[in-house]
Amino acid sequence: MRMTVTRLLLLLVMVSPCGFAADEQADKRAEYIRANYTKYEYQIPMRDGVKLFTSVYIPTEDGASYPILMQRTPYRVAPYGVSKYKTRLGPSAAFEQEGFIFVFQDVRGKSMSEGEFVNMRPQNAYQRGKKATDDATDTYDTIEWLIENLPQNNGRVGMWGTSYPGYYTSVGAINSHPALKAISPQAPIADWFFDDFHRNGAFVTPMAFIFFDSFDKQLDGPQAHREKGMEAITPDGYEFFKALGPLSNVNKDYFHGERPFWNELTEHPNYDDYWQARNVLQHLGKTKPATLVVGGWYDTEDLYGPLATYQTMSNQNSKSHVKMVMGPWYHGQWNSSKGGKTLGEADFGFDTSAWFQQEVLLPFFKQHLKQAEDAKIATATMFETGSNRWRKFDVWPPRQAESQTLYLAADEALLKGKSDSGASEYISDPNKPVPHSAKVSRGWDRPYMVEDQRYAARRPDVLVFETEVLDNDLTVAGAIDLDLWFSTTQTAADIVVKLVDVFPGKDENTDKVDAEQGNRHELVRWGVIRGRFRDSMSEPAPFSPGTPTKVRFDLYDVLHTFKRGHKLQIQIQSSMFPFGYVRINCC
Repeated sequence: MRMTVTRLLLLLVMVSPCGFAADEQADKRAEYIRANYTKYEYQIPMRDGVKLFTSVYIPTEDGASYPILMQRTPYRVAPYGVSKYKTRLGPSAAFEQEGFIFVFQDVRGKSMSEGEFVNMRPQNAYQRGKKATDDATDTYDTIEWLIENLPQNNGRVGMWGTSYPGYYTSVGAINSHPALKAISPQAPIADWFFDDFHRNGAFVTPMAFIFFDSFDKQLDGPQAHREKGMEAITPDGYEFFKALGPLSNVNKDYFHGERPFWNELTEHPNYDDYWQARNVLQHLGKTKPATLVVGGWYDTEDLYGPLATYQTMSNQNSKSHVKMVMGPWYHGQWNSSKGGKTLGEADFGFDTSAWFQQEVLLPFFKQHLKQAEDAKIATATMFETGSNRWRKFDVWPPRQAESQTLYLAADEALLKGKSDSGASEYISDPNKPVPHSAKVSRGWDRPYMVEDQRYAARRPDVLVFETEVLDNDLTVAGAIDLDLWFSTTQTAADIVVKLVDVFPGKDENTDKVDAEQGNRHELVRWGVIRGRFRDSMSEPAPFSPGTPTKVRFDLYDVLHTFKRGHKLQIQIQSSMFPFGYVRINCC
């Protein structure tokens, strides 16, 4: 189908220029935990009588009291048995040496806990009566029991978790227990129509298929073993999902109707009441615990979650009450012992994860749970990619930022001023979609978020626009608003936009020629919208074939410096397979 882009307007918000040892370390950490902590296991009753399995690790030092640091998870708190210990308890080894009571709980209906599990359960118990339950009441009841029953606790509780456990951490702040003093939702799910499985309505088939294959399998009562999905079918996700055909074939050929949430997910393609009820953001006003939201600029799973959680909580609570950290990380890399120095071909110069753990995360919990000195954490602690440094701001986006508009122009130019009218065309073939990566992969990966984009730029179904070589550093901060006129010969189309940093073949600062990569085209951010959702996520509408139509959406926040000697590039395409699944039928 033929696509025509008549005009793209970019609103850029800018800031003024400005092996072996690891294994040995892990073994020592496990030894330290076993030597310095005693493990207990409990079935903690909720207000409706359902019992949730909870493992507790208490420091062995007599006479001291400690705060509780809790994580609630749908992913098992294994190993089970009081003589079997976890090999890590906190976000880093420093937490274990500092001393906390660590608590891990299987959420309702998962693993060894009783009850029924509900994905992204609507948090409306407070509207349904005193005995009604949801994830927020389960958190409250658990904290109440811990404070009353655990020896050596100092009456102060913190929560942390990444991804789904990050969601449960956010939920803990809803009508929170008075003892819950600090939370750190990390890459938290906020609204699953925008997190993970949908991107402005574009369904991320490989992520949903791979994840729910095992996670959505139903348990026959409490059990300690992990849910198992199918064996890996193929490492080549591009070919597998292209051959899969319509989504109905997933149940026909693979799931056979035995993944309930997959069924619900595909039965609700629009942002209807089903999804709106599961949007946790609507409940995050007037929260009380000190909050440190954490995310990664290169998190392909939950980039929307931390940004939306921070903005929602910041707007509806005291600004000094809510902080945010964004680093150059993939999903959960900030907690990795391997550090955050590199991701794929990108090198950030130093261990950004260790810096975050030592300078931000541990001081945050010490301040609020141990009443240590003020950690003096900035409202927004953001890693500036491109220049590879941490920046601290008292508000996000930065108050010193200025807006600037760039326009598409003839000859694939990207200009500050408006150019003469015109249009650029490309033909997008659903049978030969643009791959999301040049590498053969399953379609849900990490390094593609910073991958060299020359493989895509050289295709005829990708439009490429770029600035002249920059004379000065250009720092882009905040969200990027896209405004374009788009037409198609069909009634449906996806629109994918990429922001790319074009490196020079020769580094002007070191006079060094990059012999391996030449002028690398590094992906900074990408976004997509399913065209039928251009005006409403709840009430989609088809395109009128051949009619230019205004389409507006934004790329999620960035903080990136395009160095002098580089160029800023925009790529536009209508597929990014299999990450954005191609479906021609509309509405």
